[in-house]
Amino acid sequence: MGKTLFAAADKLRGNMDAAEYKHVALGLIFLKYISDRFDARISEVKANPEEAFLLDDPDAARDLIIGAGIFFVPERARWTFLKENATGTKPTIGELIDQAMIAIEAENPTLKGVLTKNYARQELDQTKLGEVLKLFSDIKFEDAHHGQDVLGRVYEYFLGEFAKLEGKRGGQYYTAGCVVKLLVAMLEPFRGRVYDPCCGSGGMFVQSERFVEEHAGKNVDPKKARDQIAVYGQESNATTWRLAKMNLAIRGIEANLGSKWGDTFHEDLHKGLMAKYVLANPPFNDSDWGGDKLKGDTRWRYGVPPAGNANFAWLQHIIYHLAPDGYAGVVLANGSLSSQQSGEGDIRRAMIEANLVDCIVSLPGQLFSTTQIPVCLWFLTRDKSNGLSRDKTLRDRTSEVLFIDARGLGTMVSRTMKQLSDEDVAKVADTYHVWREAGAGYADVSGFSRAASIDEVAAQGFVLTPGRYVGTEEAEADDEAFDAKMARLTKQLLQQQVSSAKLDATIAADLRRLGYADR
Repeated sequence: MGKTLFAAADKLRGNMDAAEYKHVALGLIFLKYISDRFDARISEVKANPEEAFLLDDPDAARDLIIGAGIFFVPERARWTFLKENATGTKPTIGELIDQAMIAIEAENPTLKGVLTKNYARQELDQTKLGEVLKLFSDIKFEDAHHGQDVLGRVYEYFLGEFAKLEGKRGGQYYTAGCVVKLLVAMLEPFRGRVYDPCCGSGGMFVQSERFVEEHAGKNVDPKKARDQIAVYGQESNATTWRLAKMNLAIRGIEANLGSKWGDTFHEDLHKGLMAKYVLANPPFNDSDWGGDKLKGDTRWRYGVPPAGNANFAWLQHIIYHLAPDGYAGVVLANGSLSSQQSGEGDIRRAMIEANLVDCIVSLPGQLFSTTQIPVCLWFLTRDKSNGLSRDKTLRDRTSEVLFIDARGLGTMVSRTMKQLSDEDVAKVADTYHVWREAGAGYADVSGFSRAASIDEVAAQGFVLTPGRYVGTEEAEADDEAFDAKMARLTKQLLQQQVSSAKLDATIAADLRRLGYADR
C-alpha cells in the first residue's frame, strides 16, 4: 500500500521541493488517521445503549473519546467534511485544512505546536491538494490495531522515500530501517528508560516498542509489555521534531521529547536523565555544533572534543546520560574509529581504558540513501563487569572488546542500495549476545568476529577498526592429497593446452581464407 500511495502522491507534488511536500503529505495522513479513529469510536458508543445517550452532552462525549486514548476531532476538522469541501474556492481546501489543524491542536494539548498549518500558502496548488486529499480517502484506519499498523507502515514508507528524494538532508530525520533494527536487536530494550538525544522522526523509539511487543510472552499483553519502557528524546530541528511527535502519536507511543525542539549540546532538555538504553544516529562528522562555546562542559570527562567534529561530543553526551548499568548503541562515521586529529585519539583511548567500549561493528556500505560515508556501530556500557545488572547471565568482560566486521553482509535491493536481512541482523546480534553471556561458548570467527584484550587494542594505537582484529576469512578445508591434486591439475592443464592449440589453428585457417595470412 505504501509504495502505491507514495507513487500516486508524488505525481501530485509537481515542482514542489520534497522537503516541503513531505509535511503536506504526512500531515494529511495523520489527519486522516485521527479522524477515522474518532469516527470509529463514535460508532462504538452509538452501538452501546449504556453510553449512546452521553453523546448529547458535549463534555461527556469528549471524555468518552479522550478516555479511550483517541484524539478529539471537531466537526469541521473531520475528514468527511474536508473531502466534501475539497473543490471549493472560498475558502480554499488549504484554508479549511489549516483551520482543522488549529482546531485539533486546541482540543488536544499534546499536539500543540505539532501539526502543519500552512496548507493555504500560494505556492501550494490548491487543486492538487484537493486531489491528494481524495487519494488518501481510500485508506481505512478505523480498526484500532490494524489501522495503527497500516498507518505506521505507510508513514514509515513515506519517511524513507522522502529521505531518498532529499538526499543528505533526509539523513537529519531518517535512519535506514535495517540499521535501527540491528541496534535494537543488539541492545534488547525490554524495560527502563530509552533515550535518543538526536531522535529525528522517532524511528529508534518505534523499533524499540515493536521489539518489546514482538518478544512479549504468550500470556503477556503487548501493551503492558510496552509500558515497561519510558521514552525520552530531543531534536534540534523544529520540523523534524513535529514529524517525530506525529510519528509516535499515531502509534500510541507516549514520549517525552521535551516541550519544544532544542539543541542537545547547548540546551539539554533532559539534564538529570539517566537512561538504561541510549540509541542514536547523530549527524556524521558535524563541524557546526558550537563546540568552541562548550570547552569547560562537565560532560567532557574523557577529553574536550574538537570544535570541528562532534563525533566524540555525542559519545560523551551519551555516556553522561547513561545509567550505571546502562547500554548505548550509536551510529557514527568510520573515521571515529581511527582519527587522531585534534585530540580525538586521546579521547578514544581514555574511553577504552575506562572500559566503556563493549563492542564495535563495521557495517557494509550503501545502507543509507542519504550518505555514502562508511559507518560503524559503537556499543558502550558503564558496567562491563556486570556487577550492577539484574541480568546475572552476563559475564565479566572487563578489559575486553568485541569486534565484528559485518561489511560482507547485506543484499543489494536496488542499483545503489543495500539492505541487511533479518538473518544478517540475527547473525550480528547473536554473536554479541553469545560473547556477553556466561558459559555460552563464544568462539572467534576468522574474518568476522574477534574478542580482543585492551592490551591488544593498545598495541594497535587504540584504533578500533574491526578489520585490524578479525583477520581474514578462513579458506574452505581442502582434504585432497598434494600429489593427487598436482596430477589432476597437470592433466587439466595439458588438456587445455591441446584445446588452445586447436583453436589457434582454426583461427589461422580462417584468416588465410580471408586473405589475411601474411598481415
